[in-house]
Amino acid sequence: MAANTSPIFGIAGDVQSINSITAANTTADITSGTIYLVYTAPTDGGYVSHIVVKANPANNTAATVVRVWWNNGSTTGTAANSALIREANMPATTASNSAATAEIQIPIGMALDATERLYLTIGTAPGGSGAFTATAVATRYA
Repeated sequence: MAANTSPIFGIAGDVQSINSITAANTTADITSGTIYLVYTAPTDGGYVSHIVVKANPANNTAATVVRVWWNNGSTTGTAANSALIREANMPATTASNSAATAEIQIPIGMALDATERLYLTIGTAPGGSGAFTATAVATRYA
């Protein structure tokens, strides 16, 4: 096996996000139900540091679990193409103009090859007109 003699460095930031995460997915994989694409690796790949999930400050939200799924770039309809890699608890929030709403940071720490993706699901709908936003903080390779 050849050794990597050339270190790789990110060339630029690659922030991708999804707004209005509102529907729950209670399946044990992402072959069905509502899934949210939060990151697609660019042509030369990328490194995802973490994902920030934030509650919309205008509405109350129910507590839920946020699940992060790695996908090999193929259909999510085939269970073997995806794997659950992280889970985090998102607390219930109360709308406020004087206090910050809930935010969680989910460490990812993964290099992704071109076209590999990260998807999110939530276990419980936020309720009412509540919603979450998820932002993947990444670096793309040249």
